This record gives sequence, C-alpha cells and structure tokens, in this order.
Amino acid sequence: MRKFVLMAVLASELSAMAAPITFDADAVSQPPVGWICGATGKGVPKWTVEPDVLPGKGRVLVQSGEAPFPWCVKNDAVLSDGFVEVRFRSIAGRQDQAGGVVWRFKDSDNYYVARANALENNVSLYHTSAGSRRTIAYQDAPVPPKVWHTLRVDFKGPSIRVSLDGMIYIERQDTNIAGPGQVGVWTKADSVTAFTEFSYGAMP
Repeated sequence: MRKFVLMAVLASELSAMAAPITFDADAVSQPPVGWICGATGKGVPKWTVEPDVLPGKGRVLVQSGEAPFPWCVKNDAVLSDGFVEVRFRSIAGRQDQAGGVVWRFKDSDNYYVARANALENNVSLYHTSAGSRRTIAYQDAPVPPKVWHTLRVDFKGPSIRVSLDGMIYIERQDTNIAGPGQVGVWTKADSVTAFTEFSYGAMP
C-alpha cells in the first residue's frame, strides 16, 4: 500500500507540472497531429478531432468508427513507469460505450489497457498480447453516459492502479508487459467516445 501511496504522490506532482493535452489547435475532421491511430483486429476505426457539443470543451478527439479495439497513441510519448490520464465522455454505442487508456503500447497487438464502460457500469484492466485481450480485473463502478469522467492509471514495474473520477477501483500486480511503450486512448466495438485533457508523465 505504501508503494501505491508514493506512486500517487509522485504522479500527482508530475501531473501538476505539465498542462493536459487538448485538441483545440488540431484541424476539424482530421486525426490529431502527432498521434498514430488504428485498431487491434479487423474493422474501420475513425479517429477525428471534432467540435464538442457541450459548452466549454472546445475541440475533442472522437472515435466514431467500428472495430474490435480502436486505439490512438501519442507517437513521442514513451514510458516504462508513470501515469496516464484522460477525460472521456460516452456518446453512443449499441454494443459498448467504452472509454479507455493504453500504456506500454508496443504495437497494435501488445499493450495494457484500462477502460470504463457506461453500458456495463464497470472499470476493467486488461493486457493485450499477440492480439488477444485478456482480463486482469473487473470492478463495478458508476459510469453514467453523456457526462465527462476522468480515467487514470498509475503504473510502476508490476504495480498497476486504476482510478475513475478520483476513486481507486483496481490495484493489481501483473508482469505480462514490461519495459517502455507509448501511451494513448482506446475504445471498443461501436463505442462513440470523446476524449480531451490527456496527461501523462514518467515516474522518477
């Protein structure tokens, strides 16, 4: 427990030092500059910057296509240990209404992902290895749709902690994916999800 407390303190300090990334300067109807977008598995993901329908958020990154697991990672953000955080809002989806973050992203088939789902009202943690997503933990959590939520993961070595809206839901040890990788955002299936205020930082 002490290790996670230290992680939270250090990550919070780092988060305060760097302003969250928004998409206000990116062109509308285009993918954001400096990001690589795609999907794990077949399908047609669609990652574009769009004006937000809610006041006060400016432009947001939206995934509106369909694929098993769409992802969009920042191409110059590579971490071994640290944190990743994003604000997301579930807009629509018949099969899923998920918003997530990825870290230690090696390629389309190998990475960690944590997500919250508005249809299932839960938070979950997975590792994707060789293109196959495997569950590490699930936890019930309130995830009302069409409102903004903050999803955050702190990770150091095998220690992983997942928080939603400031509350810790999952703490686990896992060794499936080690070493540096990119960080970014993620959705599932037909989820239409908006993202903004993306933050990340390395753990000292």
